[in-house]
Amino acid sequence: MSLTDRTSWTEPDDIETAVEDIRSRTHELEHSEDLDRLVERFGDRTYVLLGEATHGTSEYYRWRSRLTARLIQEKDFSFVAVEGDWTDCYEINRCVKGLPESHETIRDALETFERWPTWLWANWETLEFLDWLEIHNQTLDEVERVGFYGLDVYSLFESMEAVVDYLEDIDPDAAAEARAAYRCFEPYGDDAQEYARALRMVPETCEEEVVEMLARLREQVAAYDHCREDYFNAEQNALVAKNAEQYYREMVQGDVDSWNIRDRHMVETLERLQDHYGSGAKCIVWAHNTHVGDARATDMEARGRLNVGQLVRERKARSDVALVGMGAHRGSAIAADSWGARLEEMTVPPAQEGSYEDIFERAGGLDRILVTEDLPEDSPLARPRGHRAIGVVYHPAHESGNYVPTVLPDRYDAFIHLSVTSALHPLNIHVDREVVPDLYPWGL
Repeated sequence: MSLTDRTSWTEPDDIETAVEDIRSRTHELEHSEDLDRLVERFGDRTYVLLGEATHGTSEYYRWRSRLTARLIQEKDFSFVAVEGDWTDCYEINRCVKGLPESHETIRDALETFERWPTWLWANWETLEFLDWLEIHNQTLDEVERVGFYGLDVYSLFESMEAVVDYLEDIDPDAAAEARAAYRCFEPYGDDAQEYARALRMVPETCEEEVVEMLARLREQVAAYDHCREDYFNAEQNALVAKNAEQYYREMVQGDVDSWNIRDRHMVETLERLQDHYGSGAKCIVWAHNTHVGDARATDMEARGRLNVGQLVRERKARSDVALVGMGAHRGSAIAADSWGARLEEMTVPPAQEGSYEDIFERAGGLDRILVTEDLPEDSPLARPRGHRAIGVVYHPAHESGNYVPTVLPDRYDAFIHLSVTSALHPLNIHVDREVVPDLYPWGL
């Protein structure tokens, strides 16, 4: 059955059989103890990737935080890597690990996030987890403290500035060279989108400059590596600048899908972090389902797209990787009606008939966990069905295109279904903790 033939999954003829499979093979999710099976099943794996169906749903963040906290406490995971900018998230990393020159509080650091959509990480749900992580790290030796990092590729100008700042402190001559190299971007006013648009008119890129700066920094590793953490941060920023230039360039030139550049960069960053933490390191990834779930189990592959979950599975032993997706039947979420627009609390309507979210709801309207690894090959849950994916731009009245044709057991090793969800709590709207009394603390 073709994943690209939507008529084959919008009206499946085995809904009742699939519903019975869910009733018999899932267990309810209500308390933190209900995560025991996931902790025990996946706690010894090196890579645990936790997805979400929207970037604006409170329960996704909260359950992900609970599961992450348990994996850190009980299974000694080394760091958390998220779908966020390296530069912004590294400031959070400084805070939770107690590194020098960090912000006074984690909230202060979150409120400096300026790239839209700011609500992605500047929210009470994330702050709750980060507060917990900071306290947890205070019980550990400095070298054992759990880090928090960004995997994304968007911070072109911020990362170039960070490289120059690093070199200013240890090698002023090299800083001057870096500033001269990065001057190629000056006409674009610290706006990566403007750089991309300009290439439509004048196809003179700054590719050579960012590639050269990364090479120069790596050539000086012996001289600069007196503080390993600072050098690693600077080298990563030089890598972000190189890959971000390629990402924005390909957005307009179109020779390579910019999505693939972005996800390859995320995996490259993840592998660098693994090497940085050393032998035995274990990581947790937070990202949207479209990055976490194996692209080969969707129609993404037919469109020439890959993703993080696929790449990690391909590069590592399958038994060393766990991909966990999330979805919901209905509720509300934070999103916007166009890119860069003001955020809104939007209603998420009941799931499309025949979709995975619909058949989970038909099984009793409960929050549930399914370990897909336990399904037999002939399970009705192993046929292609729609699986909802909501982005930061969302139009609830026209959401039929938000369903990704999916073979659930191939896409994820486990799936968390939530019946009814609520909107995320952005810091810039819910200014005081008192406005979210049922959220903070939530019992990590």
